[in-house]
This record gives sequence, structure tokens and C-alpha cells, in this order.
Amino acid sequence: MMAEAKRELIERLQKDILQWEGYRPPASDARNTLGLGSIEAAFPNGVFPVAAVHELVCGSAEQAAAGGGFVTGILSTLLKQGGVGVWIGRSRRLFAPALTVFGVLPHKVIFISLTKDKDALWVMEEALKCVGLTAVICEVGELDFKQSRRLQLAVEQSRVTGFVLRNDTQLNSTACAARWQIRSLPSADLNGLPGLGFLRWQVELLKVRNGQTGTWVLEWQQDHFVIVEETVMIEERQVG
Repeated sequence: MMAEAKRELIERLQKDILQWEGYRPPASDARNTLGLGSIEAAFPNGVFPVAAVHELVCGSAEQAAAGGGFVTGILSTLLKQGGVGVWIGRSRRLFAPALTVFGVLPHKVIFISLTKDKDALWVMEEALKCVGLTAVICEVGELDFKQSRRLQLAVEQSRVTGFVLRNDTQLNSTACAARWQIRSLPSADLNGLPGLGFLRWQVELLKVRNGQTGTWVLEWQQDHFVIVEETVMIEERQVG
């Protein structure tokens, strides 16, 4: 009886921790809430973690642009449920009207431009505490464990979703729920027609707590994501 009671206690604590980190069990008819298909299946309970902080490792300006596009597609889906987003940039290179490609109206996003990481991370932490916001995106050079832990603690209270675009290739330990790396790919021909096709990325999930890592080729077609192919078999990986 004692062993069974301990097992039940551990299972209950594990479920509570997952919920605090944004992995809430979905209703049976609401599993793919972001339309990411097997990417969502890589997370605990098959749910993309909202109310959590995601980091995107950007080793170049091209990867930063690709990561920004991927995040904007997710932001588009999140904003359909209402609310406002905040985008904290570093160099004012973001052209706000371009967000309409992903169905994001510029007036639904508050744009803030800061040059120092310290200032940007402070603003992000304060923004993540605002329950009226839906998501906060922040571009920074570096992110350490202490800073990421402060961000994660903020979202556990407000249930806001955070994305950190890191212009840093050093994969140090952080408290973020997931670590991504996004690369742009050439678009495919549209039935042999000339011109540009759909936006396409290689999406790599490098690290995820209690989930699975993997690599996918993803397109943004009109107003939703479409998985073109799963380029690497998903391997189970336990991450503390």
C-alpha cells in the first residue's frame, strides 16, 4: 500500500509540473490547436506548450529571419483566440505590414525597439507578467539560465507564451520549455508555374522537456502550417 501511494503521489506531481509548464491535457477534439501535426505530437500530451518560454537559436541573420517567420505563424494562430502580442526588436529591421502574410494585423502587436539585451529581457519579463497579452517575442544576443528562469516564472503566473530569438550559437543550459532552430529552404514550384511558392523552413526541435526531438520540413500555405516531410525520425529524449 505504501509503494502504491508513493507511485500515485509521484504521478500526480508529474502531471502538476507539466501543467505548470504549459502542457495541459487537451480535450479529445482539440489536440492540434496550432495545426503543427506531428510536431505537436512531440510534446507531452501531444500539446504545443503555451504559457511557456521557447528559445530559437539563430546563428545568422538568415536564421533569425526564418525563426521570426516561424514564430509569426504561431503568433497568428494564438491571436485568433484574442489578445495582443508584443515584439521586442533590436535593430528595427522588422517591417510590420509584412506580418499580414501570416494573417497578423500590425495593430494587434506592440513593437518595442531596444539595443541592449539587459533592457530587452527586463521589458520581456514585465510584459510576460501582463495577463492581457497573448504572446511576447524578444530578440536578444544571449540568454543564460538565471534570465530564462525569471521568464519562465513569469509565464507560470500569467499564462502568456514567450519566444526568445537568440543571436547566439552557444547552447548553454536554460529553463526554456523547448529549444528550436529554424532554417529557410527554397520554395517548391506551384504545379510548374513560375514565381515564388509557399514559404518553407527546416524546423528542428533540439530540446524539449519530457518530450521528443525531431526535424521537419514545414510550409506556410495561405493561413496555416503544412508539414511537407519529416526528415528525421523522432527519437525519444528525456530532458530534465
